[in-house]
Amino acid sequence: MRNTPYNIRGGEWIGDMTVWRREHAEDNSDQRERLLRNLRRAREQELTPRQREMLALYYDRGLKMNQIAKRLGVNRSTVSRTIKRAKERLYRCLRYAL
Repeated sequence: MRNTPYNIRGGEWIGDMTVWRREHAEDNSDQRERLLRNLRRAREQELTPRQREMLALYYDRGLKMNQIAKRLGVNRSTVSRTIKRAKERLYRCLRYAL
């Protein structure tokens, strides 16, 4: 196996390929900005107040589900289900936005 031509540089071709792909990748900053703008709008318009609150605590403030449950006086499973439903709703709204 050591005599194969692609093993000449000791596997460095994988790193070279990664660099090449990064240099030749398309710029998706416009799509990213549009997605973030639509995400903000969807969070405001499509989610219930409770879903917005839990998502804000979980993603924006970085609290764990147990901490959110304790703060709001609900079970951890309630927080988990609420966040899951909110994410599904946002996904449905944003799926065709790009």
